[in-house]
Amino acid sequence: MTRNDRAGKLASRIEAALRKHADAERAANEKRYLKSDLAFIGVPTPVFRRVLKDQLKAAPPLDRPALLDLVDELWANEVFELRAAAVELLVLRGASLLPEDIGVVERLVRGSHTWALVDNLAAHVAGGLVERLPELGSTLDRWARDPDFWVRRTAMLALLIPLRGGAGAFERFARYADAMLEEKEFFIRKAIGWVLREVSKKRPELVARWLAPRMHRASRVTLREALKYLPPEARDALSRAARGL
Repeated sequence: MTRNDRAGKLASRIEAALRKHADAERAANEKRYLKSDLAFIGVPTPVFRRVLKDQLKAAPPLDRPALLDLVDELWANEVFELRAAAVELLVLRGASLLPEDIGVVERLVRGSHTWALVDNLAAHVAGGLVERLPELGSTLDRWARDPDFWVRRTAMLALLIPLRGGAGAFERFARYADAMLEEKEFFIRKAIGWVLREVSKKRPELVARWLAPRMHRASRVTLREALKYLPPEARDALSRAARGL
């Protein structure tokens, strides 16, 4: 049996296991909510994760080539849960990825067309690679200038987890955010605010200092997120800055 045959059989077993929990009403609601062209099975997230982990435990261990083959097999199906399984596999086994696998992440991001796939790819898979391999920061620099807004969103969210923990490359994020701050795309505005909100939980003064000269440029979507956890005195000072007082 070839590697591709093994990957195809495991992908089929994962799909069959997920379809045992299919919920047509849930599937229709999720498809409508995400405005997606993909098909949906309608599996609750906790069940989805349990099924995937059970199938992986029952299968022979996946080395990196087998992992990437399985990801490709799952992604080839235009079914949301199977593509989500491909993403979850990369999250679970991200430590085995090599620098060149950032190209796999980029390919999947470009084919995602929804935050429900992009955000895990960005924060956990791309983010994990960049944290382990800082030289991949140049790839994020390229992504931050990409015409595809999902790729630009990924460049920012790849920095999220270390920043949330009080560390990380805030200067790099700030450079990306500053260049995108006046974009009209909702998912860019939301991502900027999301990262700022998470940074503000541990370093509110850093967020307030960055926002102060940019209040007039930031969208309501960005500010609603960014200001959420700032102390009242910081929010008041930023409001005065926005009015030029």
